[in-house]
Amino acid sequence: MQIKVSSKSREAFLRTHTHITFIEKGVERLVERDGITSLEIVVGTYEKITPRTLRTLIRSIVQSAKKHHLKKITLELPYGAFTGCHTYPEEWFWSTVAENLLLADYEHTQYKSKPKKSPLTEVLCLTANAMRATQGVTRGSIIAQSANSARDIANTTGGDMTPALLASYAKKLCTNTHTKVTVLDEKRIHALGMGGLMGVGKGSKHPPRFIIIDYDGRDAKAKKSKVGPVVFVGKGITFDTGGLQVKPGMAMYEMHMDMSGGAAVIATLHAIATLKLKKHVIGIIPAAENAISSESIRPGDVMTMMSGKTVEMLHTDAEGRVILADALHYARTYNPSLIVDVATLTGAALVAVGQHAHVILTKDRALEDKFRELGEESGDYTFPLPLWDEYTQYTKGVHADIANITPGDSRFGGTINGAAFLSHFTKGLPWVHIDMAPRMTSVPSDKLAKGATGEPTRLLVKIAECY
Repeated sequence: MQIKVSSKSREAFLRTHTHITFIEKGVERLVERDGITSLEIVVGTYEKITPRTLRTLIRSIVQSAKKHHLKKITLELPYGAFTGCHTYPEEWFWSTVAENLLLADYEHTQYKSKPKKSPLTEVLCLTANAMRATQGVTRGSIIAQSANSARDIANTTGGDMTPALLASYAKKLCTNTHTKVTVLDEKRIHALGMGGLMGVGKGSKHPPRFIIIDYDGRDAKAKKSKVGPVVFVGKGITFDTGGLQVKPGMAMYEMHMDMSGGAAVIATLHAIATLKLKKHVIGIIPAAENAISSESIRPGDVMTMMSGKTVEMLHTDAEGRVILADALHYARTYNPSLIVDVATLTGAALVAVGQHAHVILTKDRALEDKFRELGEESGDYTFPLPLWDEYTQYTKGVHADIANITPGDSRFGGTINGAAFLSHFTKGLPWVHIDMAPRMTSVPSDKLAKGATGEPTRLLVKIAECY
């Protein structure tokens, strides 16, 4: 789909495009008069539309256009009339429009024998302020296309997205951008002492990889500063069987998406490089397959991490935090100004907040508040859980320094305990943990295709812009 901007009146396009007409009440219908077609969509009044409902409205337009097999449509969205969205500037408005047009148009058809192409080829946005609209549409299109790349990665089956193939995809996606992609193989991972990543990955015939994407868009003067980069760390479990403590029944079939955090980090680095942000941002993706074999790590095994800490593997299906621990410690080498890890870490996060928000945990209240604001602005919504010192007692190991789950009864505070485990490897660093498990896959009210959401790519881009 192409998104274009024009300052011409709608009359110039009535014969070539279907005009989207917004009505306050009634029913959606396609109207044809004198060879001119318009699609009437019920939206209520403009002033009652909020940033959240704006996203839903735009996605609904795409769904309706596809349902009616429309090829080209025009949209008149007067920013001034959307007073409920004036918390943010006009460029944000048009960026949001473009993002949600493209997110709603996406479908994963890689495995369809007869894939259907979207009938919608062009959306023409009509506005008096074409310059601001163009700037916003350009930004939003880049971010949405990158988020859709994250969806492609996550929707790809585990057999077609092994750790090595994930590394290859990262290299391919970042080709022709000012990024440096480095991939460490199992020998280099072992040499660095990453016992967690090696331990989780040793049960698979597909060895682990450690992917580093470095983007530095600063000018020469900024590069002389002592401010460290923003580092994003994404969980890259390319398939999760649960290990020897295998997942039950239907709990496994979507586990090719257990690397959605890693996919979002790869997509984010692509987006910020394409946007040419004047920032230094590094993406780190520890990638492994949590498979079952005679070589798999066993419950009770003890691993020595890159940091030197020992970890007791009490449950092999709590492997994501273990590979993240090595990656978070590695991130220290960059003297980061901020570390954000993103992971489909716990099913407990869905129990806590349902499927409409990412869970964030940090000991920095200012970061917590800022991430909630940026979640609202970007559309990747977040909600906090506590990460108080009282919770670290539940990570104490019996035969090792720490345990990967709470010894004994581990039913309570699962999401918090996962973050508390990671906090052992981020002491002294500005750090936020994002448990994105609730947003791994779409729900009907998202008005998106089934499967991966590509979140929180939009949030990570916004973080990179702000820090």
